[in-house]
Amino acid sequence: MITSAKTIIFDCDGVILNSNKVKSEAYFKVVSAHYGSKLATLLVEYLSMNTGNPREYFFNYFLKNIVPQNISGPGVEQLLSEVSKEICKGLMECEISESLFNLRNKLPNTKWLVVSGGVERELKSVFDKRAIFDLFDGGIYGGPMSKDEILSSLIQQGSINYPAVYLGDSSYDYEVSSRYNLDFLFISDWSDFKDWKNYCNTNKLSFINSLYDLL
Repeated sequence: MITSAKTIIFDCDGVILNSNKVKSEAYFKVVSAHYGSKLATLLVEYLSMNTGNPREYFFNYFLKNIVPQNISGPGVEQLLSEVSKEICKGLMECEISESLFNLRNKLPNTKWLVVSGGVERELKSVFDKRAIFDLFDGGIYGGPMSKDEILSSLIQQGSINYPAVYLGDSSYDYEVSSRYNLDFLFISDWSDFKDWKNYCNTNKLSFINSLYDLL
């Protein structure tokens, strides 16, 4: 699958960076400070089941569907600002897949892209500072656009050469890859999708532990 692909599309959190926990902890810290740990826990649980969406989506959902009407607190913009600061700090400190450079050397003629639910400008800054920006010759893409919107735009532009494979760690990653006729490979080690093995078996998906298994 990988060696025959002309384009490899990487999710970021849980694939390139061990950052799913970074993000859930950031959401919990910020939301619990304003709305309490009970509501923060409900948001983090929803986040783990709906990964891949932009942060604004989660805060809009939180304020409309989780926070009771009789409880007041900061709105979407303030929550976004505070969470972004926490996440950026965590992304600079979390583990990077140690196999990235060896895999890039193994596949020198394959186009690499990042399509993430994270904020694009933050991802580019973190990847640059952590010296992995240049690995992704096809570009680094993220919010505020959704993964669906990003892939649709890239395909319309002719930026994805088929056969193409998406490396992800969530059910949403598989669903979005299917909509755009991408092969899919589930990466399990850093995923926060607890029922991933049953999901992969039910949907007959290939899976590996980490990028190291592709070497």
